[in-house]
Amino acid sequence: MSAFLLPQKTGLAILPRMILAGDIGGTKVNLAFFTESLRLTADNLESFPSRDYASLEDIVFKFLSERSLKAQYACFGIAGPVKHGRVAVTNLPWIIIDKELKAALKLKAVWLINDLEANAHGIYGLTPKDFITLNKGEEVAVGDAAIISAGTGLGEAGLFWDGNRHLPSASEGGHADFAPRTDLDIELLQYLRTRFDQPDWETVLSGPGLYHIYEFLRQRNGTEPAWLATELRSEEPPKVITRAALENKNDLCVQALDLFVDYYGAEAANLALKILSTGGIYIGGGIAPKIIAKLTDGRFMKAFIGAGRMKALLAAMPVRVIMNDKTALIGAARYAAMQSGKMI
Repeated sequence: MSAFLLPQKTGLAILPRMILAGDIGGTKVNLAFFTESLRLTADNLESFPSRDYASLEDIVFKFLSERSLKAQYACFGIAGPVKHGRVAVTNLPWIIIDKELKAALKLKAVWLINDLEANAHGIYGLTPKDFITLNKGEEVAVGDAAIISAGTGLGEAGLFWDGNRHLPSASEGGHADFAPRTDLDIELLQYLRTRFDQPDWETVLSGPGLYHIYEFLRQRNGTEPAWLATELRSEEPPKVITRAALENKNDLCVQALDLFVDYYGAEAANLALKILSTGGIYIGGGIAPKIIAKLTDGRFMKAFIGAGRMKALLAAMPVRVIMNDKTALIGAARYAAMQSGKMI
């Protein structure tokens, strides 16, 4: 087991403070109350469709108005770069400012952190049953770690080992340039450049990214059965493509998901090499649990290890999929617990 999953001293106190935690993404907003303790347990959890609301404040007010509980502190993990307590949400037309939220919600303190940073903090609150191992790696894996999460967008973060515990560090690595490996990848990049000024990894490694891959293959192949065209018009295309691929109903969808998994493994390896994550790499986000059968068939790890000069290094790294979809919420609550503890 990685040192990252061993019990660690967090400095959290067992105090009767109530924390409001949020996981803010382009598709949905998850909110929950947590009672502060070393093991944080969510209560009164609710999910809201992000695009049905004009702002995060509207969602939070609705959530609070329907409950008798009152929080003293809040932390929100948000998909986007947080600078000086302000964030423009990447896939939503929202601007969120910590001071404004604090005043509007009448809280003692509000913290905004990147959603992948929240996921990284949340790993501390998980148990071994919350993971599926793709690669065991070395028997004792110690050092820096990393997390990569594909969902509505693509998030990446580092976890830097200080000799005692891991310190999460946010990044916007999902928006680094898409890097093709094969001739087919080069064709895909050329296709994407006709639609995007500068294709990044999120362009292919996300829910919309899976559809971009499919559209490229459809244009290249020139065929699409009528039943699939109908389903793509009536449902969310990434769900349709994933379902058809996992059920082996359409070769084009199978090929699209195969490429998606290849890219997931390749970019996870890129991140692992940049962080030198000898302590492990974690696969988070909403997509991975839904395609776990595909991630565990060997294709992901083949792309992850690759054939480059660092393949032995990569093969020694533990790789685990996070199956708990509340990880970012847990992490936001844990961050608030740590920060509010410093205020006392």
